[in-house]
Amino acid sequence: MSGKLLIVSGPSGAGKSSLCSALLERSPNLYLAVSVTTRPPRPGEKDGREYHFLSRDEFERQKARGEFLEWAEVHGHLYGTRKSDVQSMLEAGRDVLLEIDWQGAAQVARQLPDAIRIFILPPSLEALRQRLVARGQDDEATIERRLSAAEDEMSHAHEASYQIVNDDFERALAQLLQIYNEAAVA
Repeated sequence: MSGKLLIVSGPSGAGKSSLCSALLERSPNLYLAVSVTTRPPRPGEKDGREYHFLSRDEFERQKARGEFLEWAEVHGHLYGTRKSDVQSMLEAGRDVLLEIDWQGAAQVARQLPDAIRIFILPPSLEALRQRLVARGQDDEATIERRLSAAEDEMSHAHEASYQIVNDDFERALAQLLQIYNEAAVA
């Protein structure tokens, strides 16, 4: 029996990571496929937990060998998901969660059309700005770049099977849990 593949995407600051963490805590058969990135670790991040951190050269070598299920350049950094990481978990009957951008979600869906795509939306661009500022991780220029990218990203929300507006965390989490639980028994 193979597992289910859940893909969660949305703009930076929409609450993807927090929702995915809470979903994983409540779903013992759901496993996170750890993505690969060339961006430097943020404070508190650990290699192999949040991401596998690679140099741009090593990422390019793995990409050239066809090791990625999906990859994209986002905000000047490369991100990707290794095929082997996802395939081994699915073949073992585990459900897999990918937390990736919309471009990666589209790439994965073309290869694995049974994947369940979920797009997390902020209540508004102003709410997104407030979240990015409150996070305290980026300078003003980076925040403006993320907001500009968010508008483009949100125009792709309709490509996902489900859209969740994260205006209330508990409600958004309940919706995410319901989608996963229905998929898990299907």
